[in-house]
Amino acid sequence: MPTNPQPTPTRDGSSADQGQPDALLTPGEVATLFRVNPKTVTRWARAGKLTAIRTLGGHRRFRASEIRDCLDRTEYEEA
Repeated sequence: MPTNPQPTPTRDGSSADQGQPDALLTPGEVATLFRVNPKTVTRWARAGKLTAIRTLGGHRRFRASEIRDCLDRTEYEEA
């Protein structure tokens, strides 16, 4: 029985493959997207505005999907 090696794209163009983990972003990458300093991203995480995942080394990482949602909300509020 053949399997489909290609993940099924969704309407927004993203992959519908649920087995794929969400990409993680560094504070610097998130800061670039929001056009702020990486320290600001760290403060947002401490304040609970963003959900951070801690690596084994204690560094913060952020789910790309959550950051995209935050960016979408921010752009909507500015418009």
